[in-house]
Amino acid sequence: MSHVADRVPSVAELAAELLGRIGDECSPAERSVLESLASGHHSHVHTGLDTPSFGERLADRVARVGGSWGFIISFTLVLLGWMLLNTDVLNHWGLVFDPYPFIFLNLMLSTLAAIQAPIIMMSQNRQSHKDRQDASVDFETNIRAELSIAQLHQKVDLLLDKADVEPDGRRG
Repeated sequence: MSHVADRVPSVAELAAELLGRIGDECSPAERSVLESLASGHHSHVHTGLDTPSFGERLADRVARVGGSWGFIISFTLVLLGWMLLNTDVLNHWGLVFDPYPFIFLNLMLSTLAAIQAPIIMMSQNRQSHKDRQDASVDFETNIRAELSIAQLHQKVDLLLDKADVEPDGRRG
């Protein structure tokens, strides 16, 4: 059985035929897909994400815990307990270590916020980077599917022309 196409078209020809543009007007993702089609290699797309470092995993964990209802509720209970101890309970024995207006508690909360905020931002930046990579992979996959469908249409058209068959199935 003979092949429909005798030669593999170049990237420029594929860009013109399938996308209706010259090769220089293609995005990097489109160009990558066209190059793989022109070379005949239909490799699977992968994200290329590296294994996260210890710091990145820690930042993700801090963001996951710090943004949960469990953390908010338990932290609220600790704060209320701290205030209760330093007003009523420990005052009875004269052992109050952070009397009202709770200056030490305010210092600890400010320190926690100063440390926690950039750690959560690191996690968000990493997630944003992963989302951009995933979107790029999705875009490339969509282009690959679109170009493959266009190639199939061309092959079917060539076969129909060879068989001299009209698009509605009647012989011409």
